Amino acid sequence: MSSPDITPGEEELQAWVDDRLDPSRRTAVEAWLAAHPAERERLLLERRQRAALRAQLQAKFDEPVPARLRVATLQAGVRARRLRRVGAVAAALALFLVGAGAGWLAHDPRLATVAAAAPTAPIAQGATAAWRTFVVEVAHPVEVGAAQEGHLLQWLSKRLGRPLKAPDLQPFGYRLIGGRLLPGSADGAAAQLMYEDEAGRRLTLYVQAARGTETAFRFQRDGDAATFAWIDQGFGFAVTASASREELLPIAEAVYRGLSPRT
Repeated sequence: MSSPDITPGEEELQAWVDDRLDPSRRTAVEAWLAAHPAERERLLLERRQRAALRAQLQAKFDEPVPARLRVATLQAGVRARRLRRVGAVAAALALFLVGAGAGWLAHDPRLATVAAAAPTAPIAQGATAAWRTFVVEVAHPVEVGAAQEGHLLQWLSKRLGRPLKAPDLQPFGYRLIGGRLLPGSADGAAAQLMYEDEAGRRLTLYVQAARGTETAFRFQRDGDAATFAWIDQGFGFAVTASASREELLPIAEAVYRGLSPRT
């Protein structure tokens, strides 16, 4: 049996808080905590805070996914956009064939198409850049750790100008490890919350004020970074991870439910 004098690391202590410790280590860690009552009280407080937060979010987590965010709706949207692109190409080709000999092709304004960027594009780009910068950090992946979750969320909420919560992603194997304040756009600062699974893979939630009405999820892949971004209630949100679209979508839906101000 391990000696209670061997100090467990913070990761092991957090595993005790989350009730994820192997039975072979639980006895040793609890013996160490019994010998260090101040640390035990700190961790018990964290456990109570997390239980209270989960209880507050459970009702939202149990809400049905809005119709516009369901997988079938998103897939239908993708198919519709593909059909529109095919139709646009066909129309352009028809114009070319009809007018090629008439000399008016180069002057037809219908062929001067300017693709407007989706309102979520800068959100997804900012989230991807922040993800790449900080997920590789070993010593300082976050500015404020999850041990100070209350202080972290209060601080970020004040800087963002909206109440910010940390969605519970443990059903997907991810636990909060902390967060940081980031420079945002002209609309204000941005915030990043970072999560990690047992394999060390990291996922981030990025939030900043945003303009536009792009409430539907938009998916973007940039190399190994996959991002779902959306705009709601004047703020842009993005969930980024090195994951497949199918793996990330239900997590993004859970984050949406956890952050939605609707009751």
